[in-house]
Amino acid sequence: MALGNHSTMMEFILLGLSSDPHIQALLFVLFLLVYLLTSTGNMTMMLVIRADSHLHTPMYYFLSHLSFLDLCFSSATVRKMLENLLSKRKTISVESCLAQVFFVFITAGTEAYLFSVMAYDRYVAICQPLLYGQVVSKQRYILLVWGSWSLGILNTLINVPLATKMGFCDTHIIPHYSCELPSLFLLSCSDVSTNLLVMFWSLIPHGLVTSLSIFSYACIVSSILSITSTSGRSKAFSTCSSHLTTVILFYASGFLRYFTPTSGSSLELVFSVLYSVVIPRRNPLTHSRRNKEVKAALQRTSGKYLQCFLRQNKEIMTSNCKRNT
Repeated sequence: MALGNHSTMMEFILLGLSSDPHIQALLFVLFLLVYLLTSTGNMTMMLVIRADSHLHTPMYYFLSHLSFLDLCFSSATVRKMLENLLSKRKTISVESCLAQVFFVFITAGTEAYLFSVMAYDRYVAICQPLLYGQVVSKQRYILLVWGSWSLGILNTLINVPLATKMGFCDTHIIPHYSCELPSLFLLSCSDVSTNLLVMFWSLIPHGLVTSLSIFSYACIVSSILSITSTSGRSKAFSTCSSHLTTVILFYASGFLRYFTPTSGSSLELVFSVLYSVVIPRRNPLTHSRRNKEVKAALQRTSGKYLQCFLRQNKEIMTSNCKRNT
């Protein structure tokens, strides 16, 4: 293996969330359940949005990409965590660790940009509804989504190749359940000042994007407060508050993960669980639980597949009866 001139380490040890076997067993059951619900919820969202023509709108186009990102993001971190919760030797190879860094960077980075795109979409829909069709045209919203992907990939291609050149010598214990750049910086015996500088400057666009999200939601809240109807105001607040809570949790937990020293403290692990486990599970709930359009689409889609299933069974039974006679 030759990841760099100083690389002598073959694997790292991930300490995880707990060293108590009984607690590890409980955590395995809990996170396995959360992961299965996350996968099911996000795949269902993607399937329903793709299958139902009523949901072929900008907002649901954004949601389909968000569901895909959440599915990949959760898989990149939770699957290894589940494996280590059942293993006595909680190790991960250097190559696998860097691969995890790669996928987390792409998915989390793209999701950060996509959240801002969705905030801008809601801002135009609520604050400038008459101009919505012109401002968020099909060509523009497709461009916004693929622009988010491009920035996420660019950010990854700037940071991860530099990380492969780091040397790892004696210290090989990561006080965490996943591999991310801040953890690797502390383990490197080579000079990481360039890596830190590049990561800092590459994350500045995320800060600008976060400012755009905050500005969009501030305008949305101001617009909601101007609604004279109490019921209309409470309905709008109930919808936007869940979205805003998710965005704040994602940005705040991600910021703490990348800009505070990795210590393995309980508070740090809690924020990391929010960032990589809870939010990917929360997103499909946030955007479907109170959404009548999604519920109606679920009913239509399930009804369509049920009818198709019954029709196929009827055809099979008919052909079998003809063959027997």
